[in-house]
Amino acid sequence: MNPEIQRRLQLDEALTVAVLTAFIREEVEKAGFSKVVFGLSGGIDSALVAYLAARALGAERCLAVMMPYTTSNPKSLEDAQAVVEDLGLPSLVVPISGPVDAYFAGMDERLGVPATPLRRGNRMARERMSTLFDLSAHHGALVLGTSNKTELLLGYGTQFGDLASALNPIGDLYKSQVRQLSRFVGVPTAILEKPPSADLWQDQTDESELGFTYDFADEVLYQLVDLRLSPEELAANGYDERVLQGIVRRVQRNQYKRKPPVIAKLSSRTIGVDFRYLRDWGQ
Repeated sequence: MNPEIQRRLQLDEALTVAVLTAFIREEVEKAGFSKVVFGLSGGIDSALVAYLAARALGAERCLAVMMPYTTSNPKSLEDAQAVVEDLGLPSLVVPISGPVDAYFAGMDERLGVPATPLRRGNRMARERMSTLFDLSAHHGALVLGTSNKTELLLGYGTQFGDLASALNPIGDLYKSQVRQLSRFVGVPTAILEKPPSADLWQDQTDESELGFTYDFADEVLYQLVDLRLSPEELAANGYDERVLQGIVRRVQRNQYKRKPPVIAKLSSRTIGVDFRYLRDWGQ
């Protein structure tokens, strides 16, 4: 990563943790809840959320849910369990192979073709989020999101799947910042050092699927989004124009994933347009 961009992305770790733990505590309570529930995949993003939530609310008010699929790497569950044990979190293991496979067994027959890895992965992500919201209703716990800023900007996630949540404490942290903060709060070394993966199919890694590293994405996105430089300005600074345009297209194309559903305006006050209040309105 460009040393100057790397310097700019560096966090005041103690201050950032203080802000994010206060955010979790205050937003959960303002929404009328006292507990949270989140998916714990064994990856760095959900691990960081677990450490932040435990600091904010106390481990006893946090439910970590591990939802492996048949093709999930067994090491992912081991790493998630290590976080649970380190923090003393209440936890559940809810395998999702049964409902996902049952759906595709019927749908593949109807459509006459087997599901692509993309469709199967999206179904897995939505099955996991459906499980979390069901447990949210049972336990009266708010669902925490685990998607970082890099993923949100690139649209690297499943709408109404892993991108869904009631509250996301790490959505304004680039991936490199997630790594920095994870080291600071004590996320296990095994999680810090392994390649990022959504673990949706065997040998899948985020960076091989994206076609570039997270460090490169952070470097480009920070300049495009935070510094508001144009793609032409970055190209003039030596960045590959083809790769730049690919990233820009991803950010633009996936804007719909970052927005609530668009409502056609017919009345004088339309929800999300003229009728807008804070999320804790009425509490």
